[in-house]
Amino acid sequence: MDKNTFTGLFLILIIFIGSMYLMNPSETEIKRERLVQDSIARAKANNPDTAKLPAKNAKPTLAPAVVIDSVAINGPFGKSITGSTETVILQNELLKVNLSTKGGRVASVELKGLKTYDNKPLIMFDGENSNFGLTFLAGNKEINTQDLYFVPSQKELTVTKSDSSSVTMRLSYSSNQFIDYIYSIKGDSYNVGLTIVTTGLDNVISASKPLTLNWQATLKQKEKDIASEQRYSGAYFNHADNEVDHIGSSKDETKELGEDGKVQWISFKQHFFSNVLIAKNGFTKGKLAVTVPTTPGLVKSITASMQLAKGKDNTDAYPLTFYFGPNRFNTLKAQGYNIEKQIDLGWGPLKWINKVAVLFIFKALEGLGWSYGIIILILTIILKTVLTPLTYKSYLSMAKMRVLKPEMDEIKVKVGDDNPTLLQQEYLKLYKKAGVNPLGGCIPMVLQLPIVMAFFFFFPNLFELRQESFLWMKDLSTYDSVINFTKIPLLNINHISLMCLLMTVSTLVTTYFNNQTSGATGQMKYIGYITPVIFLTVLNSYPSGLNYYYFCANVLTFVQQLIIRQLVNDEKIHARIQENKKKPVVEKKKSKFQQKMDDYMRQQKPAPKSDPKKGK
Repeated sequence: MDKNTFTGLFLILIIFIGSMYLMNPSETEIKRERLVQDSIARAKANNPDTAKLPAKNAKPTLAPAVVIDSVAINGPFGKSITGSTETVILQNELLKVNLSTKGGRVASVELKGLKTYDNKPLIMFDGENSNFGLTFLAGNKEINTQDLYFVPSQKELTVTKSDSSSVTMRLSYSSNQFIDYIYSIKGDSYNVGLTIVTTGLDNVISASKPLTLNWQATLKQKEKDIASEQRYSGAYFNHADNEVDHIGSSKDETKELGEDGKVQWISFKQHFFSNVLIAKNGFTKGKLAVTVPTTPGLVKSITASMQLAKGKDNTDAYPLTFYFGPNRFNTLKAQGYNIEKQIDLGWGPLKWINKVAVLFIFKALEGLGWSYGIIILILTIILKTVLTPLTYKSYLSMAKMRVLKPEMDEIKVKVGDDNPTLLQQEYLKLYKKAGVNPLGGCIPMVLQLPIVMAFFFFFPNLFELRQESFLWMKDLSTYDSVINFTKIPLLNINHISLMCLLMTVSTLVTTYFNNQTSGATGQMKYIGYITPVIFLTVLNSYPSGLNYYYFCANVLTFVQQLIIRQLVNDEKIHARIQENKKKPVVEKKKSKFQQKMDDYMRQQKPAPKSDPKKGK
């Protein structure tokens, strides 16, 4: 061989050896190819009808290799395990909703035009303290969508008052198999629609574990008094009979749901705001849990785990609706499903007094555009005017008892204090002759008591009073502290509310006036003074709007009694009583029980005391 031939062969040898070294697959590529081949082999073994594998030297197609590779290496939804967290903004005139591509969930909600007690933007919950997602079985692996990355159809969506639109967050299993979260919003609504649609996943999602929706949120402080906010916050839900129940008002609590039928909605409720999730098809069963955080500034932490129910058409679409908004009675009522029942308007007749009468009058006055302080005053005047006949009867009865007091004192001297039962019997005889009902002053007051108690529930839950000022009161929905100090352990107070103090003083004045009218003595006289002082410690942390109502009611009652006092003449009352005493008393036939009671009273008369000088 000549020199040129030898040089050529040597160069060819170098190229051949270098090519073998450079083209040799890495260890990672070898493992990757082995997994692909093992996956193909398993698929062929499980399905004998599968098409034959390509020839050894045939070039494999790209698409099947990518799908098989993703599922085989990373498991179901393997391509969505990694990604970047991005925010999709969804907003209208009332809401600004931030959707996160991680989990495809609602990460935070801001209510536009509303502020917290310290004038910060009102955020219902944020991404740091909340989670939302579906859990289900795909093969033998449990999937939690809140850990996967969705792909949005657009990055921002803003709608005006008359518009509505939607954005889709997609979680892909393959090119034609995916889960869609379709969020929709209208221009003037606190609602955010969410329709969950599964496409082509019937053979992927295991039937042994249905789709379960998991929702968790920690609610942050929005009001001045966090103790009051915690008292009115909790997890609410409806029963199969459409009754509303709740847990977690005062302690950590967990409850299993759906045992008596489907649950239509669940609510993460704070004092004046709610995060409600309504399922059109309902939830078959689930669990709610509430914990009270110890971290300052946190109100409640609520967790829900609910199984989604399919509709009558048995499709793979699950229509849901979020409500992010205020606990305004009419606004919640418009949502349907009795969601407004989560506002505590009292129990039994108190609830109906508030719903039928008080709320109706309040809304009518609200439409006049007056300040809420004036509305409360007018509302009090209307109610006091309606109750004037009862107030008049109560005063007249107390006046009669005052006129009879000298005769009652004579009876007490004659009978003595040794036999209170017999003394009471003699009093009753006097009342009957005089034509006086000893309970005549109490019955009208008892009839007014439900209205007084109804307001005790009405004002603390009235969203309309939130951050509304009147006179020196900056917020009628919370207390108006004028003096602050270190908390007193036994009384559990750290401030003095001026309106509560005025209410207490007005109650004491009214009590003094009533005692002068009725001639009350002894324990009854002092109980009337002790009760308002006790209420001072109880109502000190209640809304100034409530104490303002009680103050107005006391003042109006005092004015009423001054006017009635001018109309009632004690001398005429005394003359009428004397005329009644001259009339023959018609004895009604006594019942066996009443006869036994009379016999018992006579037997209680003490035997005459023996004279020591005369002996036994």
